[in-house]
Amino acid sequence: MSGDAANDNQKWMVTGIIATLVIVLIIPLSLYRARDLREKRLGKDPVPRAVFVGGETCKDCHRVQYDKWLNSFHDKAMEPADNTTVIGDFNNAEFVHNGIATMFFKKQDLFFVNTIGRDGRLKDFQITHTFGVYPLQQYLIPFEGGRLQCLTIAWDDVKKQWYALPNHTDDHEDWLHWTRGGQNWNGMCAECHSTNLKKGYDIKTDTFQTTWSQIDVGCEACHGPGSEHLTWARTPEMGRGVVNNYELLVNTGDLASKDLVEICARCHSRRASIDDFSHGHDNMMDYMIPSLLTENLYFSDGQIQEEVYVYGSFMMSKMFSRGVNCSDCHDVHSQKLLKSGNTLCLTCHRADTYDTPGHHFHKKIYEGKESPGDDCIQCHMPQRVYMGIDERADHSIRIPRPDLSETYNTPNACNAAGCHGDKTISWTNKHMDLWYGQKKRPHFGEVIARGRRGNPDALKRLVTLSKDPLFPSIVRASALSLLVSYPVKESFDALESALSDQAALVRQTAISTINQLQFDKDAKLIFPLLYDPVRAVRIQAALGVTAQKNLALTPAQKKVLEKAIGEYISAMEYSADFPAGRYNLGLMYSALGETGKAIENYEQSIGIDNLFLPAKNNLAMLFNAQGRNEQAEKLFLQILEDQPGLYDIAYSLGLLLVENKKFDQAVIYLKKAADGQPGRARIHYNLGLLLQFLKNDKEAEQSLMAALALEPGNFDFYYALADHYLKRNKLEDALVVARKMAALFPKNKTGREIIQYVEMLKRKN
Repeated sequence: MSGDAANDNQKWMVTGIIATLVIVLIIPLSLYRARDLREKRLGKDPVPRAVFVGGETCKDCHRVQYDKWLNSFHDKAMEPADNTTVIGDFNNAEFVHNGIATMFFKKQDLFFVNTIGRDGRLKDFQITHTFGVYPLQQYLIPFEGGRLQCLTIAWDDVKKQWYALPNHTDDHEDWLHWTRGGQNWNGMCAECHSTNLKKGYDIKTDTFQTTWSQIDVGCEACHGPGSEHLTWARTPEMGRGVVNNYELLVNTGDLASKDLVEICARCHSRRASIDDFSHGHDNMMDYMIPSLLTENLYFSDGQIQEEVYVYGSFMMSKMFSRGVNCSDCHDVHSQKLLKSGNTLCLTCHRADTYDTPGHHFHKKIYEGKESPGDDCIQCHMPQRVYMGIDERADHSIRIPRPDLSETYNTPNACNAAGCHGDKTISWTNKHMDLWYGQKKRPHFGEVIARGRRGNPDALKRLVTLSKDPLFPSIVRASALSLLVSYPVKESFDALESALSDQAALVRQTAISTINQLQFDKDAKLIFPLLYDPVRAVRIQAALGVTAQKNLALTPAQKKVLEKAIGEYISAMEYSADFPAGRYNLGLMYSALGETGKAIENYEQSIGIDNLFLPAKNNLAMLFNAQGRNEQAEKLFLQILEDQPGLYDIAYSLGLLLVENKKFDQAVIYLKKAADGQPGRARIHYNLGLLLQFLKNDKEAEQSLMAALALEPGNFDFYYALADHYLKRNKLEDALVVARKMAALFPKNKTGREIIQYVEMLKRKN
């Protein structure tokens, strides 16, 4: 998809209760009710509704800003395909990839491509729109059901040639094929390339009626509908009276950094969309959920890995925490940098301190060539290439940490290609130690890396990180999400505390993690969040509360819950054109006890993308609950065939195989799960019980002891180990365990009874 699209539909990033969601004619002017609602809350009569009037109405008064915007990336975000907008070679150009020839040609003034269609055959398709302009341009092709599809063969405007995007596939049945959902403009791209975009997906007919007010990203995309501002500007009294924000819905002046950055974040972020964007939303998480520092999106230290755009990275920067915003570096109308080279950074940072060899230890000229070593951007905002040719800078603006690279396999600017890519990380670390000293500051990336692996020693550090207000909310929320691998009291306490956090992202993540862990008392804790002012938090709470079957609610509380459930279903139907939307609907219907609808939505999710694994997992669980164990087993095996590193699935399959009395196979998958998630005590416990049943005494003992070491306060684990020793006549070992039981659980007589039993046996002997 276009590099400016920002919806989170990446395959495999599919864990969590709110799974990752993702995104012709000019329509009549659209109306907005946000100002009406605000006035009604104040007890005033509604003011006339603002409507979209188009950027052309702005240029007479705002000529400087308009001229900067003209021909910018925002202006060229999307255009009708014609001789002035198409930059690719359509002069009967042939592009051969994987032995398949794609032809680009014209018929009169219309543009066409001959390529593989949805049925796997070569066909002619008319191109109706351009998408983006530099360093690449993509092309859109209309399909049935109101769809526009993005061709994954694009024009490289740097080398002036056609090329295949990295996600290009020739498999016409693959979700990522250009004719299918992974390359669908309506859901994946549209909302960030046009103004006043309304997705218009109909879940019943699986069709789109997508509309916009302006085909590109115009003035009103950021400032909001301009009709009232235009009326104000044209009145003779213009400027004389006291007028709120010049009658514009969006205020862009005198804003705090957070508020200004969030204006840009709605497009320049990796996120899940839960509603059309409205300039009247009170919080950005009313229509989107920013992605966390999840594996495959970000490296463990927060550096960009997949295409995550800018917002998540910038949230982690010291610049953001100190009040720097996008417009301090970028002209908001032209999108160009305000200054070039180090001059931009020296606007704030002292040249005599930072633009010297005493800071960067590099020469401007090295071996007769200009060196990048004294360039602030090269060191502190290293770039990665996306879409094959598009370099994007990491906006976390970090200090290079090759010491983390050595331990956690994260990248660093020093050993990047173009700098010291031919040197070892150890070589780099020696120089860093020499220049800046051996002592390094602790980095949250160390905690995230160990938490991702499920290392037992990461638990306390994750809890501490989640509570530390000095860290950005995206980091703290990411730490909370990793507690899903640690189903113990410390995790529960941290999650409970996070439910009252000031950051909506932290509250939403806390509920999501609690929902997955299914603590006994979670519904009572989560219920107050149904009243949360932020929609993403409310709908997450709705799922958690609904899943609790025996929760006693008053009529008033039931009404609140029903409203939140309605919001949840509406949000997921909004994105039901993607597998994650159908999956999330399956979650809610399953929680509501509507198993048929749940199965239907999981099957539809798999139908959209056969590799969307969470739907297969949940469908397998439902099949298992219905006694359809062979079907469940088949689904689990499919998942592990595609993704062998999903240890939770291996655990589920192992338990199912035990139920199906396939004990030898069950051992294989339970061992796989235990090795992959060494911090999950329950896995070791279940493996120990199975090995005990199979009379593999030594390994059974080791597994039971591993479980107890991870959760030394778990009564069941003590009992299992004591029972294991008793059945094998290891009386002294049983006695040691029983005495610990009696000491730790004085109200439970089991430990004392075992002690008495062992002592009786010893007397008989």
